[in-house]
Amino acid sequence: MWARLDQAVAAHPDLPTPIAVVDLDAFDANADDLVRRAGGKPIRVASKSLRVPALLERALAGPGFAGVLAYTLREALALHDLGVTDDVVVAYPSVDRGALAALVASPAAAGAITLMLDDVAHLDVIDSVRSSKAVQVRVALDIDAGLRLGTQHVGPKRSPLHDATDVTTLARAVAERDGFRLVGVMTYEGQVAGVPDDVPTQRARSLVVRRLKQASVAQLGVRRRAIAEALRPIADLEFFNAGGSGSVETTVADPAVTEVAAGSGLLVPGLFDHYQSFTPRPAAFFGLRVSRKPTPDLATVHGGGLIASGPVGDDRAPIPWAPPGLHLTSLEGAGEVQTPLTGHPAALLGIGDLVWFRHAKSGELFEHVNRVHLLAGEEIVEDVASYRGLGHAF
Repeated sequence: MWARLDQAVAAHPDLPTPIAVVDLDAFDANADDLVRRAGGKPIRVASKSLRVPALLERALAGPGFAGVLAYTLREALALHDLGVTDDVVVAYPSVDRGALAALVASPAAAGAITLMLDDVAHLDVIDSVRSSKAVQVRVALDIDAGLRLGTQHVGPKRSPLHDATDVTTLARAVAERDGFRLVGVMTYEGQVAGVPDDVPTQRARSLVVRRLKQASVAQLGVRRRAIAEALRPIADLEFFNAGGSGSVETTVADPAVTEVAAGSGLLVPGLFDHYQSFTPRPAAFFGLRVSRKPTPDLATVHGGGLIASGPVGDDRAPIPWAPPGLHLTSLEGAGEVQTPLTGHPAALLGIGDLVWFRHAKSGELFEHVNRVHLLAGEEIVEDVASYRGLGHAF
């Protein structure tokens, strides 16, 4: 892979850094593997993990993928306008009045986009931006999927809706409100889908994580079944969305679930290297050039501070990937304009040489570049725009 990247970029010596490259061979293999793991249930592509319209279209063109799970309403509107998809579920509630006004003013967009909510106040915000209810708004309920152990809650802090009583109360409020239609629900078990459980240097912790995942899957299965049964008399749901790339098998095994979400499994960033459920095939890389040699044993690349979101820690830093054996320094880490590297290969690197990195999280790499270079075999076959390249900052 390292040789393929270097050879492909050598044919384009004037590319600005960071040079973002997606290996289409690995991307397609990852897509096939996700479909296999989904066992026949459709995969809704999590756009937050891609942020490149061409890659979204590539995933959606494959069998087994259907629809997009977006992260903002403005993004969903843009994807609809670009013709990427006519089936977008916004994964988070929106209180963006301008975007909501654009949605209710467009029957076509309103028919293609489903809004997420977990509070009657979200209905009020939507109603506040429209003068009539001629355009029906599609909505789904975001339900807490965390593991509860006594007073402890393990998992993403997303929704106040937890049990069937909470959910049906809000579902009835939607049913009684003119201009809205309840079409789906979502339960994202991030404590199962988004936490590594097979880290070689953390054996004891990984064992605890696996046990927590097992307990979460069992508890959530009972709640999902109760919620699905409670909602049946209230709404004819089109979808019951759940899961993520790290939980595909356990998610689709739940009879209540009709579709699974996945995105990171297509690019496999650094945080997805150590899962028992699948073998990682990294597909996204970024290249930086050596710009100085502070000492014969150090190599400093220009840029590099592409830090991932989430809890602050070493695992959120980019990974120096090739040449293998390079390391960030403890004092400077990955810097905005320079990143010094140590390790035995640093002595062999010269001014202008390329160093390849992997981002810790999927999709966030493309917030830092306008163009993404698509690699097939040993050649860059196309360069495409990221959201940023299209002028969007969602």
